Amino acid sequence: MDRAVILPRTGIGIDVHAYAAGDAPRPLWLGGLFWEGERGLAGHSDGDPVAHAAADALFSAAGIGDLGTHFGTSRPEFAGASGVTLLAEAARIVRAAGFEIGNVAVQFVANRPKFGPRREESERVLSEAAGAPVSVTATTSDGLGFTGRGEGISAVATALVYPGQSGAIG
Repeated sequence: MDRAVILPRTGIGIDVHAYAAGDAPRPLWLGGLFWEGERGLAGHSDGDPVAHAAADALFSAAGIGDLGTHFGTSRPEFAGASGVTLLAEAARIVRAAGFEIGNVAVQFVANRPKFGPRREESERVLSEAAGAPVSVTATTSDGLGFTGRGEGISAVATALVYPGQSGAIG
């Protein structure tokens, strides 16, 4: 019996955004959620580093460029776009390239907001956008670096994709 071997591929995505200037306030979008009363992040789109890192990890795993390739600042149609919208479009592009998505895991580094109480809500929103499981964790940097000084938020993600049936090796 000849069985096809499906080899998974992994990718890494990193995204960093500084907090918006005090004279140009923006809402905070993080993990696909709006955070009332929290200082927002600067960026071409909504500045959601969790959603952006997830999308970048998907592109990396599929070997089809990165966030800038697909949604860069030269693309005015993505100005102000929701990170959830970008993640959904990234998942569509990855599937169109012949891959299925296994999962995405994201960790962000920030002093605020307190994420635990909204973790399940964030994971539900992002998983729906990706059409695959997305897990999100949060940590602080114990006062070190730009995140510790409260200058911005960073996120790192990993993604697992595998070839669709037509892409199986056998």
